Amino acid sequence: MYVRDAKNRDEVWLLDSLEELGLDDGSFRSRDYVIALDEESNEKAGFGRIRVHKGDTPFCEITCVGVPERWRRQGVGAHVVERLVDRASAEGFDTVYGFSSAHRYCTQFGFEALDADDLPEVLRSRLEQVREADPDAIALRLDPGKFMMPERLRERFKVAAPKSAGAAEPELTAEDFGYDEETPTKYSTNLRR
Repeated sequence: MYVRDAKNRDEVWLLDSLEELGLDDGSFRSRDYVIALDEESNEKAGFGRIRVHKGDTPFCEITCVGVPERWRRQGVGAHVVERLVDRASAEGFDTVYGFSSAHRYCTQFGFEALDADDLPEVLRSRLEQVREADPDAIALRLDPGKFMMPERLRERFKVAAPKSAGAAEPELTAEDFGYDEETPTKYSTNLRR
């Protein structure tokens, strides 16, 4: 498993995955995303976005982190978050924000919860925007230098593999398409006249 920057050719998969997981990205730009991939199959296993909000008070947000069900609980999301934090730091941000109801997940990496009343107006406004889709979201903050990767997630990521999707699909038969032994087809050799 590894995490890399998204490429233009990943746009369709990203947009489909965002929709499938119910994540809203009103200002989609594939170049803001990173993608986790399985080294052996090249299957995409997760993604996330770094979003820079420009204006009088610019800030950096980690958002739209998603992992398909078959790849969950294997450290994929953790490594996506780690890569996003590294990118934010490389772009010169000394603080990274997140707005999510999954605050317990985020705090294991060093994010700290913030009181909405103490937020600057621009962050409070963003929190309110996120709460329209995620009413239980809270604001979180992280100093990139204090990011911590739990060892259990690092180890899981090393051996991550997709979980089976359940029972194999049944093999289709002619009867599934409305044919039986007495239904003539253009390939029939036993036609009655």
